[in-house]
Amino acid sequence: MSVKDSIRDTVTSNNVVLYMKGTKDMPQCGFSSRVAGVLNFMGVDFVDVNVLADEQIRQGIKDYSDWPTIPQLYVKGEFVGGSDIITEMTLSGELDQLFDDKGVAYSKEAADKIREANG
Repeated sequence: MSVKDSIRDTVTSNNVVLYMKGTKDMPQCGFSSRVAGVLNFMGVDFVDVNVLADEQIRQGIKDYSDWPTIPQLYVKGEFVGGSDIITEMTLSGELDQLFDDKGVAYSKEAADKIREANG
């Protein structure tokens, strides 16, 4: 299986996937930590893929999305964005709307707390 096929399989067979540096329990960069922290706090069940463990995946995900940076969030097979985009979407409520539209479970109360703390 090619790297592209492996990535496609991962993002289409899981509801929420975060390609990141490190893991959801041990992020290895601030940007990955921010996105994983938001998802963890909101109670989103997501698959984490540590790009530091595989150079082919690290480059392959950038090629797959045509997006130059990591982390990268996918919801129901669709590329959503990186750290800055996810932060903006969280604060504006767009991430809640995306999860609602796609049928992804999350804590609305936790999302509201994030907005209150950053408002």
